[in-house]
Amino acid sequence: MILIQLNKQDFEYDLHSLVKSFYPGEDVTVCYEEPENAGEALLKISVIYKEQEIAVRFEKDGQVVKEDTEAVEYEKNRKETKNHLKYRVYRMLSDYTGTTLPWGTLTGIRPTKIPMALLEQGMSNRDIADYMRKTYLISPAKTSLGISIANRERHILRDIDYDNGYSLYVGIPFCPSICLYCSFSSSPLSVWKKKVDDYLDALCKEIAYGAEIYKERQLDTVYIGGGTPTTLEPEQLDRLLTEIKRHFDLSKVQEFTVEAGRPDCTDEEKLRIIKEYGATRISINPQTFSDEVLRNIGRRHTAQDILDCYRTARRVGHDNINMDLIAGLPGDTVEGFRHSLQTAIDLDPENITVHTLTLKRASNLVVEHRAADYADVAAMVESCELLEKAGYRPYYLYRQKGTLQNLENVGWCKPGYECLYNIYIMEEVHTILSAGAGGSTKLVAPGARHGKIERIFNYKYPTEYIDRFDTILARKEGVKQFYDQYPSCGESARPQAHGGV
Repeated sequence: MILIQLNKQDFEYDLHSLVKSFYPGEDVTVCYEEPENAGEALLKISVIYKEQEIAVRFEKDGQVVKEDTEAVEYEKNRKETKNHLKYRVYRMLSDYTGTTLPWGTLTGIRPTKIPMALLEQGMSNRDIADYMRKTYLISPAKTSLGISIANRERHILRDIDYDNGYSLYVGIPFCPSICLYCSFSSSPLSVWKKKVDDYLDALCKEIAYGAEIYKERQLDTVYIGGGTPTTLEPEQLDRLLTEIKRHFDLSKVQEFTVEAGRPDCTDEEKLRIIKEYGATRISINPQTFSDEVLRNIGRRHTAQDILDCYRTARRVGHDNINMDLIAGLPGDTVEGFRHSLQTAIDLDPENITVHTLTLKRASNLVVEHRAADYADVAAMVESCELLEKAGYRPYYLYRQKGTLQNLENVGWCKPGYECLYNIYIMEEVHTILSAGAGGSTKLVAPGARHGKIERIFNYKYPTEYIDRFDTILARKEGVKQFYDQYPSCGESARPQAHGGV
């Protein structure tokens, strides 16, 4: 156990996340009064806030091993105070443990927001790099990665309609089986097979409802995810796509993605249906091309099945395909991951997304987490040099809590094949209307690059979604209420009142 004791409630989350990054396998506890079991702590970190200074003290076995006190104008600039505190704690932890973190003091999921904001202020790439390394202690490699992605995203975001544009997300929370590492709102189809039509009934109503509210706004992108949307039977998939096409104007949609992630439920008929309804982008997600690792994570298909599915998709006419890989899966090696990555590159998809395994409480992956067990994950991620050599470029990035070695997830693509939806959701500049179980509608105030954000959540599980659907529709009225706050945008920019479904 690592104990963080504060004399007042401030910056608790930031301190917890930072310390957890240094001790991923330990329980990290924040308290305000010393607990009875404080003596059991591997390390006790005390942060004492005073009016004009902040003191930080490390104790082990009751003995002070490190101590630092520095004058701080506490309330003058809270952001600077927070950054300064994290900087000091990081330096002390790094010296104490002999460890450095690739992303330095940054603990948030969207590190590219920092270089993006600085670019918008007119700062040069070189000055941004210097600022990021000095302020947040980010490694040169991650600094370069973040800045390069921010520049690509900024170029794409020049053309976004901040007043009228929005995206649609539709969630299908079913999978053939649940992967060992998965924490998404997905359920095994075998359990829910008799309820899928009921779920679609509700989902189609929500789609119609959302289309009516947003009928005066411009739909820019559509993303059907999950789960695995292709768990639906062909007639169910046809019904879903028919409803989307019937209720939404797709004539100006820039991108239409359908996740066809698993070959054990994706066949030629479904791929043809997806193509016929105008999807411009699909995902076929191997995660690994090792049969052994596939078995380890609970996949019921082989690497050859993935290859066959991909070739079928090409034969059907899909010309923008994404493939996901995960570094750090149980039983994988650096050589094995490089093989998977090279196999994907040889297939020549337009997008390849490289994730780092994240250990989440909600997943079925139970691991006795020792840092030494995952010493090769960084080397796996470094294998992305193969992507760069093959002509792929990083275009979006995000991080998650519990990611091995404090690393990241990066989308790579051939020039001109950036996934707009991924950029919009990461940079939070774009309203996303979400339908389905586990959906989160993200409302971004129009007329501003970084406008006010509000969220409207759907129930997570299919049973709740079906049984309490009236509550979901009532919550969706919050969309109109949100935009009623911005009359200056003009009537054409604001969603209209619901006219009935």
